[in-house]
Amino acid sequence: MGNDNFNKSKYMTTKTAHKEDDYFKKADELLKKKFYKEAAANYLNAILISREDSKSYYGLGMCYKNTENYAKAIKYLDKAVEIDENYFEAYYELGICHLLEGIPCGAIKNFVRAIQVNPDNPDAILQLGISHETCEEYDMALMIYQKLIENSPEFTKAYEHKSSLLMKMGNYKEACLVLNELVKRNPSDTNAFAGIGVCFDKLGKRCEAQRYYRKFLQKNPLSNQAQFIKSRLEKLKSLAVSKVKKFSVV
Repeated sequence: MGNDNFNKSKYMTTKTAHKEDDYFKKADELLKKKFYKEAAANYLNAILISREDSKSYYGLGMCYKNTENYAKAIKYLDKAVEIDENYFEAYYELGICHLLEGIPCGAIKNFVRAIQVNPDNPDAILQLGISHETCEEYDMALMIYQKLIENSPEFTKAYEHKSSLLMKMGNYKEACLVLNELVKRNPSDTNAFAGIGVCFDKLGKRCEAQRYYRKFLQKNPLSNQAQFIKSRLEKLKSLAVSKVKKFSVV
């Protein structure tokens, strides 16, 4: 009788574990297919069987993130890191959700934790810089972008964000240098040509601005920026013609 009870208990435990795994696998498949409501239901079933399953809480959080319910996403991602304090992906997504929810201070906290868990992940470091930039802590953001450039010189997003912030701050000369470095690293980045053109334009270097505007249009004539660049190029041409006429009259 004792042996029968023991075997039954073992069978029930195994069956429960399999059931939880089935729900989790099904939820993951549904999440990949973007069936977020159905995926959430299956993650919840997995959690009901095992309350300490950090991956199911993470998956549930991602379902809510993808349906733009960031408050609920934060709730379940917080639970995931409470269970597993070294869950890099959960800290990272918490940071993203806090940014999307307009809580940059919360984002900073979670990106710092993500970097502590995985110090070599450039995306987490970049998002930390973006979070500080969102808080208008520009010096800190610039320092983070620069450190990222030094440590991961092929990570071109760092150049993009640093140059964009410098332009926002009106530091066009330094932004131009960063964008030139970006072009060296990634010659196919046509947006860098537009950025360099704008920098020269703002610095009053019209010939150089026109040259880079033309480069941008040659490479990317159908982009969203193309119309603005074309209009600005025409304006600079007309200014140059007016200047020539003025000197001719004199």
